[in-house]
Amino acid sequence: MHDLDPVLLKITDTIQLRWYGLAYMMGFIAGFYLLRNLARRKLWVLAPEKTGDFIAAAALFGVFLGGRLGYILFYQIPKHGIGSVISDPLIIFRVWEGGMASHGGILGLVVFTWFYARKHKVTWTGLGDGLCVVAPLGLFFGRMANFINGELYGRVATGVPWAMKFPQSLELEPKDVQVAAWDACIAKAPELASATNLQQLVDMSRDQSGVLNTLAGYLQPRHPSQLYEGALEGLALFGILWFVRTKWKNAPDGLLTGLFFLFYALFRIFAEQFREPDAALVGALTKGQFLSLFMILFAFGFLAHAWRGWKRREVG
Repeated sequence: MHDLDPVLLKITDTIQLRWYGLAYMMGFIAGFYLLRNLARRKLWVLAPEKTGDFIAAAALFGVFLGGRLGYILFYQIPKHGIGSVISDPLIIFRVWEGGMASHGGILGLVVFTWFYARKHKVTWTGLGDGLCVVAPLGLFFGRMANFINGELYGRVATGVPWAMKFPQSLELEPKDVQVAAWDACIAKAPELASATNLQQLVDMSRDQSGVLNTLAGYLQPRHPSQLYEGALEGLALFGILWFVRTKWKNAPDGLLTGLFFLFYALFRIFAEQFREPDAALVGALTKGQFLSLFMILFAFGFLAHAWRGWKRREVG
């Protein structure tokens, strides 16, 4: 039964250090040190002393802006309507509540690096290659935060020894099961009678084992799909790209970016088979799988660019 607390350190009701925010910070720190290492080894187009400024700008204008706008456009508006944003426009900035789309963050970085490359007069594909090598670690930390938050959980799993029960999945159970679960939990903790949403029940279950055990009886075990995605989109993808970058020191510009888009899309499409869809399906595909198809097209474009560069180098 999942009972991890998304809050690492609570100072006041409004000032809290959350695992979600810490995950992003860890991703940026890891990205900074690894990119600086590549720059010192002449494996990236920027000088080592420019790494810090680049990471800071990429975090703000690429990851946060792109990721949040991507979530609003791809998930918030299709699910709740544009009225939910018009009536509460500050939702766009409340990143600490969760809700960042990895596809949006990646697209944001694509746009940001294009402008950055033009301003600093370096090749766009060369700049992006370095970023793509370290980006999977940020994705890994993000998926670990999703797991700690108990969000983006997997589909119902039968006969899977490592399957888990996620309290927030109660919202997907039939209405009669939800009502019975609430009544049983209120019997254990009468103060829940005044609760107005599922999150209050989830919070209470972390503090009272009786409530947690009672709630568990009404939930189905599910795949911890956040861990699957973290292992594939994060660790495996980082391993592939780091190996290519460090072993093929004269790799043509665009190769690593193309490999990033290709393997991320393939890993995401595969892992989405185990993840509970958090948006309406697009035909037979989840929203994540559908968006990943466009990334495969991007991958072919960058790989074609790298191939042409490699052939020109051979001819020269």
